[in-house]
Amino acid sequence: MKKILALVLALCMIFALAACGKKAEAPASADSPDAIPDEMTSKDGKYAVAFVTDVGQLKDKSFNQGTYDGVKLYAASAGVSYKYYQPANGDQATDDDRYDAMKAAVDGGASVIVCAGFMQGGALERAAKDFPDVKFVFIDGWSLGLPNVVGIAFQEEQCGFLAGYAAVMEGYTKLGFCGGGGGTNPAVNRYGYGYVQGAEAAAAAKGVNVEMNYTFLYGASFQASPELQTLVSGWYENGTEVVFSCGGSIFSSITAAASANDGKVIGVDVDQSSQSDTVITSALKGIGEAAKLALEAAMNGKWAEFAGDGSKTLGAADGAVGLPVATWSLKNWSVDEYNAMFADIVSGKLVIDNNFENLASTEHVTLNVVE
Repeated sequence: MKKILALVLALCMIFALAACGKKAEAPASADSPDAIPDEMTSKDGKYAVAFVTDVGQLKDKSFNQGTYDGVKLYAASAGVSYKYYQPANGDQATDDDRYDAMKAAVDGGASVIVCAGFMQGGALERAAKDFPDVKFVFIDGWSLGLPNVVGIAFQEEQCGFLAGYAAVMEGYTKLGFCGGGGGTNPAVNRYGYGYVQGAEAAAAAKGVNVEMNYTFLYGASFQASPELQTLVSGWYENGTEVVFSCGGSIFSSITAAASANDGKVIGVDVDQSSQSDTVITSALKGIGEAAKLALEAAMNGKWAEFAGDGSKTLGAADGAVGLPVATWSLKNWSVDEYNAMFADIVSGKLVIDNNFENLASTEHVTLNVVE
């Protein structure tokens, strides 16, 4: 697993707008997911691997897109057919809608299905029981106690910590956090809680105090919205310097607000620096590579070894979370200093709490929770 972050960082400049709409007869081998069409037409009308999206758009420049990039990269390298499925009703999708998307993938010939997002849990359990010969990869998930399902979670608190630490070391003391999922998404909650802890650690080291606006308001659907842009614009107008955008397509609203107010943004899941010049860094996790590794195991007879007890939690020790050093732009905290802190997390010298129920103001960070 230690190859995950190396691959993620090598790819971090190419998790961007993909050329889509064009169909191909077969996935040509490519190093860049952007060079692989989002849609292809198989000769027999069957698609061996499938991706079922989370809420939000496929091309969200974040969680959905990053995961699907891993699916496409696997398909291209293995020469297998692939297809994505979006549950009906968009951000109002129900468990039945998600199940229908999974069933469509099975009916379309998929032997392994990658499902993105914790909201897939109920539908995925039903589908896995109904189709025991199909393997399911549950990204941002957990063990369902079924041999054909592996849930892959990440230690988002670790890269959230690094992002918060980086922001304060860079000189920012007025921070913001906007999360998707309405506060019910464990991965987003871990990102945010880690961000607060990192800001506290850097503020303590520098002897400064930090103010942080913190909200899930308008982010429940993971969609961009005028209301969210207005909220964040108000933050910037009142002194907020940098906002951690943690929720798929809400990134568009936050970068628009930042651009209009000379503010800065921290991206999430993939390196989002190519999407906006307001981005100072991104909290990365290896969603695409995790999907790719799971597909390799499923298609090459190594599923039981990979899936283990049905769940995997990946973090710094696996090279699965971090900040993008390939596009480093910070001036007051160096890559060498980052690498030293990363090594401390790997070794266990630095431990970040993952119990986000402990979220609260700290000695040096005052939280203003906007509900």
